[in-house]
Amino acid sequence: MTVKTPWYECDSRFIAAHYQPAALIDLAISRDIDTHRLLRGTGLFYDDILAGQVRISPQQFLGLIENAKRLLEAVDSSFLFGQRLLPGHYGAASQALQQAGNLQQALELLIEMRALFSPLLAPRLLLDEQHAYLYWVDSSGAGSHWRFLIEACMTAVVAMARWLSGQQLPWRFHFAHAQPRYIEQYWVHLGEDLHFDSQLDMLRLPREFMTAAWPNAAHTAGAVARQEATRQLQGLGYQASLLDRLYAWLQANVRQSPSLEQAALAFEMSPATFKRKLQKHGTHYQEQHDRVRKHVALYLYRIKAYSNEEIAEFLSFHDATNFRRSFKRWTGLSPSALRQLFEAT
Repeated sequence: MTVKTPWYECDSRFIAAHYQPAALIDLAISRDIDTHRLLRGTGLFYDDILAGQVRISPQQFLGLIENAKRLLEAVDSSFLFGQRLLPGHYGAASQALQQAGNLQQALELLIEMRALFSPLLAPRLLLDEQHAYLYWVDSSGAGSHWRFLIEACMTAVVAMARWLSGQQLPWRFHFAHAQPRYIEQYWVHLGEDLHFDSQLDMLRLPREFMTAAWPNAAHTAGAVARQEATRQLQGLGYQASLLDRLYAWLQANVRQSPSLEQAALAFEMSPATFKRKLQKHGTHYQEQHDRVRKHVALYLYRIKAYSNEEIAEFLSFHDATNFRRSFKRWTGLSPSALRQLFEAT
């Protein structure tokens, strides 16, 4: 399968500086941070952002986040940033999100319009008979800013759903990182059903809340806004990043365990060019391949209750021993230890 759709890369200038970046700038200004210091090294000037025409790259956005974290020096910065993000002030896309009929419609729109709503982390939705699972994958090489971004993204979704549904939903929060010292910020901005060292950054919710009608939904106005939002996305030129496209391609071909050369061919590049593009994003093919196999294995363990042998066969390992060795490399845990962790949570 050849990937024909366009993608953005970490140096593609497509993010409207007066959208998500402006939300972070306004947060910094509210805490008396000088804009010259905040924008230093990003190639941005505040007057240009006010003009509403500047487009920046993910790299520049990450540079802005680096400055903001350093200057704000506050453990609540990511959460307060997240509260400002959704539905946001992004024209027709935000109007369509605000007028969604239920949570499932809102999350599907968030995923479809992720280049507008979430250009640095790509949201993904998984449904089974009982639960909905929302998780994120790296779009642009977040590196050391991953935790800041995942805290912001989760806060954004929770705050949006609370506002548009008119109620506090029973989210369960899973984080790949260990419990932080500032746990009280998680309690205040997210909730108390928190699980750390969970291998994946994910929101979980009983499925019945996905289709419960929201009180202020506007079907006709929402349909028109969605059409305008689609044109807005088309004008952007991108719907997803290179890393996002690679994740989807690897997921679709996970049972074949494709090589780097096969992936490069699918993206119509030479292997050397493909490697250079991944290196530019701070990653490499094996890391991306292992991430997808880890996610699939976690899904098969937790949702499908597959055995080691069944997962090994599904992921094209020669035997269960090789799979267990690889799984421990991906997660730091043996499959049996992971099962015990799942049972405990």
